[in-house]
Amino acid sequence: MTLGLISDTHGRLPPAALRALAGVDRILHAGDVGPPSLIAELARLAPVTVVHGNTDSHAGWPDFESVEIGPHRILVEHIVSPHHPSPSFRLRLQLVRPTVVVFGHTHRPFAETLEGILYVNPGSAGAPRFGLPPSICRLHLDGDRPRHTFVELA
Repeated sequence: MTLGLISDTHGRLPPAALRALAGVDRILHAGDVGPPSLIAELARLAPVTVVHGNTDSHAGWPDFESVEIGPHRILVEHIVSPHHPSPSFRLRLQLVRPTVVVFGHTHRPFAETLEGILYVNPGSAGAPRFGLPPSICRLHLDGDRPRHTFVELA
């Protein structure tokens, strides 16, 4: 199974992002979406799980979401500091016991395994910063260990 990870679209969904997400089994959007119509557009490709970002003014999206796929539990939350987790995030880690944490907010692609948990930030698909190209990530769950592939959106 392959998941499409996307974040920080801020109302912009470039055609290259749609091409990069084509064929995934599910999409996880880690917040700062923009209008809800953007999620509807993504949902034409695959089922979407979305969380609220700090710039999303829409009610109804949760602050975090837990998704279970086979042996993997994936925690999706917008603002995460993998090296300096907040007390509330530490509690969620204890309760959810994820194998993967997907987050956004920084607009920087990131992947690192800490204490057995793979932390992945796909970067920004719609509002890149710091001279970085827009990006998404594909998360492959075809074995015991999740694998990720960053995709730069040219």
